[in-house]
Amino acid sequence: MKKLLIILLTFVASIAFAQSPSKYFIYFKDKGIDKTTQLSKSSIEYNQALNSLSERSIKRRIKNFGESIVTYEDLPIKSDYIEAIKSSGAKIVWKLKWFNALSAYLNENQFNEISNYAFVDKIEKVKTLNYKRDEKLETKLNKTFGVADTNYNLDYGPSLTQVELSDVPAVHDAGFAGEGVLIGILDAGFAWQNHPALKSRNVLAERDFVNGDYITDDGDGSHGAAVLSLIGGFDEGSIIGPAYNAQFVLAKTEYIYTETHVEEDNYAAALEWMDSLGVDITNTSLGYTTFDEGEGDYTYADMDGKTTIVTRASELAFSKGILTISSAGNMGNSSWKFISAPSDGFNTIAVGAVNSNKELASFSSVGPTFDGRIKPEFVAQGVNCYTARAYSNGYKYGSGTSYSAPIATGIASQLLSAFPYLKNKQLRTILIEASDSVENPNNEYGHGILSALSAVEFPNLKEEDGKYILNKMFIKNIINESDSVYVAIHENRTNAIPVYSMKKNDHYYFLDLPQYPEGTELRISFSAQSANGDSSYFFNEVYKFIYGTLDVVSSTEIINSNPIPDNFNLSQNYPNPFNPLTRFELEVPDEMFVSIIIYNILGEKVKRITAEYFNPGVYKYYWNGTTDGGNKVSTGVYILSATSKLNTISKKMIYIK
Repeated sequence: MKKLLIILLTFVASIAFAQSPSKYFIYFKDKGIDKTTQLSKSSIEYNQALNSLSERSIKRRIKNFGESIVTYEDLPIKSDYIEAIKSSGAKIVWKLKWFNALSAYLNENQFNEISNYAFVDKIEKVKTLNYKRDEKLETKLNKTFGVADTNYNLDYGPSLTQVELSDVPAVHDAGFAGEGVLIGILDAGFAWQNHPALKSRNVLAERDFVNGDYITDDGDGSHGAAVLSLIGGFDEGSIIGPAYNAQFVLAKTEYIYTETHVEEDNYAAALEWMDSLGVDITNTSLGYTTFDEGEGDYTYADMDGKTTIVTRASELAFSKGILTISSAGNMGNSSWKFISAPSDGFNTIAVGAVNSNKELASFSSVGPTFDGRIKPEFVAQGVNCYTARAYSNGYKYGSGTSYSAPIATGIASQLLSAFPYLKNKQLRTILIEASDSVENPNNEYGHGILSALSAVEFPNLKEEDGKYILNKMFIKNIINESDSVYVAIHENRTNAIPVYSMKKNDHYYFLDLPQYPEGTELRISFSAQSANGDSSYFFNEVYKFIYGTLDVVSSTEIINSNPIPDNFNLSQNYPNPFNPLTRFELEVPDEMFVSIIIYNILGEKVKRITAEYFNPGVYKYYWNGTTDGGNKVSTGVYILSATSKLNTISKKMIYIK
């Protein structure tokens, strides 16, 4: 009898297990039209996609891409497919148009039935990802107290240390604190409505993607409140964030009560929602490396920028014109140690953490990605950051890369408020160039400590009516109203150096650039002269860009200076991957003939950069992803090869569209 009872209980348990629903992604083969079909602006699908976007989202897309603002990913999922899934009895959770997929709870019978639908491509388990919380780091570290500096217009109180490390107060004094910028924050909840540093923040929308409602504070809003305060908190004498005048959209995507985790579909759905509202920048204080037990862990090989759902969602958001910023992760002192999803994305900015002495935090996750890209992009203070303490009127100190990433997000917002026309690709480039080790990046600090002042002062380009306008702001170097500012334009390496007088608007100087042939390499430097002409001064920085592109890059080059290297060498290109522009250096130790050629992965010649006799020196080159015939190359791997009488040196480059 006892044996029979055990068999019966086992049978009942097996039936219950078989019928217990689990959450799955259901991917469809098409959207009623094939992905390669040319989209018609008069089609029902196109207009459905357009109507799902706010006016702000449409404007952001037009700024970044012109009139081609709707892509296949934006088209709605075919309604017939959705109804068929509903008819099976499955409980649909999210409709993810970017992935042409639904997330839904399925039991075994529903799984088997839906798998046989002709329009279903595949079904995959929705995974649950674990995260190491920042608060666990808090008590292990000594606190650092800031002291108010009367040289600034605002009193930052104890938050001065973390913002001064990245030159935020100087940009506040210049008048930029995130005005006109909409920031989306993904976190575990937000207790913001009663805290003195947060309750006056301009929060436009909130949504809970865990519980399916619009309440983001269920008693779990401590971390999100800290993050919001680091980006845009304002309580003078206590804390001031870089972007205190920005607007905010808040998404709760994490569930914290068992172990901090996020389900991939919640994260993807939150980003689609933020895109539809028109956010400009997103901050993700998440860094995931392992699934819940039984789900299967990620491996380092998955940190390749294209595997995890959260990374793919972050990259899709970037492709819609959003600047995506993520914490690098807190696994630097663990056996994993590497950056984690979604910060492994090609365009997603990963932010590491340093202390107030500019020393790398031991917990800050490091690069490279599995495919060899440098990560993080840069670092900011993430040790002993002064933040709002939720469910009180007070404050606390905390540490983690999800405290450094919000500071970087706030700085990005300052930059965009200073130059609202900047595209997300330009923002990303400028932030990297504004870090203090851009010429010598590594996989711990990335390109160095981010500076808000350097970012806002960095020259940038605006394309308008077929013209290119060069813009430059001066804050650190004070320019008197009566002074004249000039820009010298060095074309290639010629001796002809025309100098142009720049005009001034309310905040910065600008110049309508003369026309050059597309692809012309230009170097620029700036100078100023007093009104009476009795004093003039030159600024040492030299910048470069290719005419016809919008990315300006910095250079350590001194005009007409060409040091003699010890060995024949070809540097790795930077940035890598790239679009639209990358640069590299050739070092020639004595007089010799050198050819530099770019090949595709099949060994076929794509572009001859040069083939000539060189004098000893260092030579800098750029490639804008075009062939000898002037056509744009496809996304892929290319080989940069320099050949001399000494040897041949090759470097792998990755071009992405």
